[in-house]
Amino acid sequence: MTKAVCPGSYDPVTNGHLDVISRASQLFDEVVVAVVNASVRKSRPLFSAEERVAFIEEATAHLGNVTVQPFDILVVDFARRVGADAIVKGLRAISDFEYELEMANLNRRQAQDIESVYLMAHPQYSFLSSSGVKELATFGGDIDGLVPESVARRLKEELARPRT
Repeated sequence: MTKAVCPGSYDPVTNGHLDVISRASQLFDEVVVAVVNASVRKSRPLFSAEERVAFIEEATAHLGNVTVQPFDILVVDFARRVGADAIVKGLRAISDFEYELEMANLNRRQAQDIESVYLMAHPQYSFLSSSGVKELATFGGDIDGLVPESVARRLKEELARPRT
């Protein structure tokens, strides 16, 4: 039995994230989507961990081998806690690779038994980021097709500003 963790802030979850999660679910017997609740690298999230978990649970309900949990410890410690063999992440561009190479080496140093696995972004999602989606939503841009419908609705509620 193989198990993978797909960690991220998912603030908000995008269709690119969901593509990676879906593809991981085809490669592993079980996938735990790990929603970070205390990121050092990123600013305060727009949505609570509970809301981000709910968005992902709704969007992955059709995937029988995917569960979603928040976490606030090292990802390798979380992976061990849930019995995962691998950490799966998506890569969009060279900048992602540079950051993820550093993280993979740091994680390998902490847990040599947990493999880092990277899936290349589908070309239609290679430009897509949570921060880009939030910026579009803030200024009234079209985010349909970039995030699940329920996420798009909540983003529009939270971020939409009147145009001047």
